[in-house]
Amino acid sequence: MPSLNITFTDEELEAVRAAAAAEGKSLKQFVHDLPLREQQRLQFVRYAVSWGETHHAEFDDAFPDEAPPAHRRRGADAA
Repeated sequence: MPSLNITFTDEELEAVRAAAAAEGKSLKQFVHDLPLREQQRLQFVRYAVSWGETHHAEFDDAFPDEAPPAHRRRGADAA
């Protein structure tokens, strides 16, 4: 199985060890999981942004006083 050597400063390694311990994981498992969690986080963010863009007009219609509608100009652009 492929492996990877990663260089950390003493302070960085201590922070990573503390984070691994806080999650109850070994250092190896914690570092292994990081890119997988980041991939899942990015997928979630992309979906959330897409959902927000799709439903922006509905939010503007339902809550007109909460945020300016997307099509309304603001500030100096309105003049």
